[in-house]
Amino acid sequence: QVQLVESGGGLAQAGDSLRLSCVVSGGTFSNYYMGWFRQAPGKEREFVSAISWSGTNTFYADSVKGRFTISRDNAENTVYLQMNSLKTEDTAVYYCSARRTFTRPTMGREERYDYWGQGTQVTVSS
Repeated sequence: QVQLVESGGGLAQAGDSLRLSCVVSGGTFSNYYMGWFRQAPGKEREFVSAISWSGTNTFYADSVKGRFTISRDNAENTVYLQMNSLKTEDTAVYYCSARRTFTRPTMGREERYDYWGQGTQVTVSS
Protein backbone atom coordinates (compact mmCIF):
# COMPACT_ATOMS: atom_id res chain seq x y z
CA GLN A 1 0.00 0.00 0.00
CA VAL A 2 1.62 3.20 -1.19
CA GLN A 3 1.02 6.15 1.10
CA LEU A 4 1.84 9.80 0.60
CA VAL A 5 1.90 12.22 3.51
CA GLU A 6 2.29 15.95 2.95
CA SER A 7 3.47 18.49 5.47
CA GLY A 8 4.70 22.05 5.62
CA GLY A 9 1.54 23.95 4.84
CA GLY A 10 0.33 26.83 6.93
CA LEU A 11 -0.27 30.54 7.01
CA ALA A 12 1.98 32.96 5.18
CA GLN A 13 1.95 36.53 4.05
CA ALA A 14 2.31 37.59 0.46
CA GLY A 15 5.97 37.55 -0.45
CA ASP A 16 6.85 34.89 2.09
CA SER A 17 8.17 31.40 1.44
CA LEU A 18 7.00 27.95 2.47
CA ARG A 19 8.39 24.51 1.76
CA LEU A 20 6.08 21.56 1.39
CA SER A 21 7.28 18.02 1.89
CA CYS A 22 5.74 14.72 0.87
CA VAL A 23 7.01 11.43 2.25
CA VAL A 24 6.20 8.28 0.33
CA SER A 25 6.04 4.85 1.91
CA GLY A 26 5.01 1.39 0.81
CA GLY A 27 6.65 1.51 -2.59
CA THR A 28 9.91 2.12 -4.39
CA PHE A 29 10.04 5.88 -4.43
CA SER A 30 12.53 6.16 -7.25
CA ASN A 31 10.07 4.31 -9.52
CA TYR A 32 7.56 7.15 -9.32
CA TYR A 33 7.23 10.37 -11.20
CA MET A 34 6.06 12.84 -8.56
CA GLY A 35 3.67 15.73 -8.91
CA TRP A 36 2.10 18.52 -6.94
CA PHE A 37 -1.43 19.72 -7.55
CA ARG A 38 -3.52 22.29 -5.73
CA GLN A 39 -7.18 23.07 -5.28
CA ALA A 40 -8.43 26.50 -4.32
CA PRO A 41 -11.88 27.01 -2.81
CA GLY A 42 -14.56 26.72 -5.44
CA LYS A 43 -12.10 25.69 -8.14
CA GLU A 44 -11.00 22.48 -9.75
CA ARG A 45 -7.76 20.84 -8.78
CA GLU A 46 -4.92 22.07 -10.98
CA PHE A 47 -1.43 20.96 -11.83
CA VAL A 48 1.44 22.78 -10.16
CA SER A 49 4.63 20.88 -10.82
CA ALA A 50 6.15 17.49 -11.60
CA ILE A 51 9.56 15.88 -11.36
CA SER A 52 11.07 12.86 -13.05
CA TRP A 53 12.25 9.70 -11.36
CA SER A 54 15.83 10.89 -11.04
CA GLY A 55 14.98 14.55 -10.55
CA THR A 56 16.64 15.54 -13.79
CA ASN A 57 13.47 16.84 -15.43
CA THR A 58 11.08 19.28 -13.81
CA PHE A 59 7.90 20.88 -15.06
CA TYR A 60 5.85 23.81 -13.80
CA ALA A 61 2.55 25.47 -14.40
CA ASP A 62 2.98 28.94 -15.85
CA SER A 63 1.40 30.45 -12.75
CA VAL A 64 4.23 29.25 -10.50
CA LYS A 65 7.19 29.18 -12.87
CA GLY A 66 10.10 31.14 -11.46
CA ARG A 67 8.64 31.13 -7.94
CA PHE A 68 8.26 27.45 -7.06
CA THR A 69 10.91 24.75 -7.19
CA ILE A 70 10.27 21.04 -7.05
CA SER A 71 12.95 18.63 -5.91
CA ARG A 72 13.26 15.12 -4.56
CA ASP A 73 15.50 13.09 -2.32
CA ASN A 74 15.26 9.45 -3.34
CA ALA A 75 17.27 8.37 -0.30
CA GLU A 76 14.65 9.95 1.95
CA ASN A 77 11.62 8.99 -0.16
CA THR A 78 10.63 12.64 -0.14
CA VAL A 79 9.57 15.21 -2.69
CA TYR A 80 9.62 18.91 -1.91
CA LEU A 81 7.94 22.02 -3.21
CA GLN A 82 9.77 25.21 -2.33
CA MET A 83 7.37 28.10 -2.74
CA ASN A 84 8.83 31.59 -2.83
CA SER A 85 7.24 34.98 -3.43
CA LEU A 86 3.89 33.62 -2.40
CA LYS A 87 0.77 35.36 -3.66
CA THR A 88 -2.74 35.35 -2.29
CA GLU A 89 -3.82 33.37 -5.32
CA ASP A 90 -1.54 30.54 -4.19
CA THR A 91 -3.99 29.84 -1.39
CA ALA A 92 -5.16 26.26 -1.83
CA VAL A 93 -4.94 22.73 -0.55
CA TYR A 94 -1.77 21.25 -2.00
CA TYR A 95 -1.68 17.58 -2.92
CA CYS A 96 1.26 15.33 -3.55
CA SER A 97 0.83 12.62 -6.18
CA ALA A 98 2.77 9.76 -7.70
CA ARG A 99 2.63 7.90 -10.99
CA ARG A 100 4.55 4.97 -12.36
CA THR A 101 4.49 5.98 -16.00
CA PHE A 102 4.83 9.41 -17.54
CA THR A 103 4.20 11.21 -20.77
CA ARG A 104 4.73 14.91 -21.04
CA PRO A 105 1.33 15.62 -22.61
CA THR A 106 -0.38 14.03 -19.61
CA MET A 107 1.68 15.48 -16.80
CA GLY A 108 -1.12 17.82 -15.79
CA ARG A 109 -3.89 15.23 -15.92
CA GLU A 110 -4.70 14.13 -12.43
CA GLU A 111 -6.40 10.93 -13.56
CA ARG A 112 -3.03 9.68 -14.74
CA TYR A 113 -1.59 9.79 -11.23
CA ASP A 114 -1.84 6.57 -9.29
CA TYR A 115 -1.49 7.71 -5.69
CA TRP A 116 -2.43 10.81 -3.75
CA GLY A 117 -1.78 12.34 -0.39
CA GLN A 118 -4.43 13.85 1.83
CA GLY A 119 -3.39 17.41 1.13
CA THR A 120 -1.97 20.26 3.15
CA GLN A 121 -3.52 23.71 3.40
CA VAL A 122 -1.58 26.77 2.31
CA THR A 123 -3.14 30.14 3.08
CA VAL A 124 -1.51 33.33 1.89
CA SER A 125 -2.75 36.66 3.20
CA SER A 126 -2.07 40.09 1.77
